[in-house]
Amino acid sequence: MSFEEEKKKFLNMPVEEKRALYKGQVITLDQIPTWSEYWNENKSTIAIKDLKKTEEIDEDLATKISIWQGDITSLEIDAIVNAANSSLLGGGGVDGAIHRAAGSNLKKECATLRGCRVGEAKITGGYMLPAKYVVHTVGPQGEKPDKLKECYENSLALAKENNLRTIAFPCISTGIYGYPQKPAAKVALSTVKKFLLKNKDVMDRVIFCLFLKTDKDIYEELLQKYFALE
Repeated sequence: MSFEEEKKKFLNMPVEEKRALYKGQVITLDQIPTWSEYWNENKSTIAIKDLKKTEEIDEDLATKISIWQGDITSLEIDAIVNAANSSLLGGGGVDGAIHRAAGSNLKKECATLRGCRVGEAKITGGYMLPAKYVVHTVGPQGEKPDKLKECYENSLALAKENNLRTIAFPCISTGIYGYPQKPAAKVALSTVKKFLLKNKDVMDRVIFCLFLKTDKDIYEELLQKYFALE
C-alpha cells in the first residue's frame, strides 16, 4: 500500500481503532489544562514575576494556551510540530521520536517534499501517531530570532490553511542547535500571541510541549507577561 493510501486510511480511521495502534499512553486535549486553569491551580507555587506592565490582560487568550511537560508523540490532537532537519528524513531528539512513533510511511511522504529550508514549514500525515498531522519546521542553528519567528509563523499558517484547531510545539532549536532557552521562549510566546490576536476564532489550543524542567520554569515565568491573568 502506498503512503498516500496509508495516510488516507489513518486520517479516516475511528479514534478508538487508532488508539489501539499506539504503543504508549495517549494524552487527549481535555487532560491538558489551559494556561488559565494551570495558573489558578498552581499560582501558589509558581514564582510570581512583575512582568505584566506592558501586556494587557486577555482572559480569552489564556484559554487557548497550554504548557505541558511530556512526550509530544502521545498527544491526540490535530497536529504536532516536528523540530526537523533540512532533509526531513528523520534525526535525533524529537525528530527521531516522531518518525519512530509514526512509522515508515512518514519518511516516505517526507521524501517527496524535497527538504525544507530554515524557517519554512511543511505538513504531512501523522500515520500511527495519535495526532492527525505533523508540521515539520527547521529551526536556526544559534540565536537567530527572525528565523525562529518564521518557524512559528509558518507552522501556524499551515495549521490555519488546513483547518487544524489544535497544535503542539516543542522547544524549537534549543537542543543541539544551541538557541538559548529563554530567548527562544520569548520568540515562541510573542509570535503565537500575535497570531492568536489576529486569528481568535481559528485556533482552539496551542500547546507548548516542554521536555526539561528548566523550560517549564521559563515558560511559567514568561506566560505571566505574555498571557497575563491578573
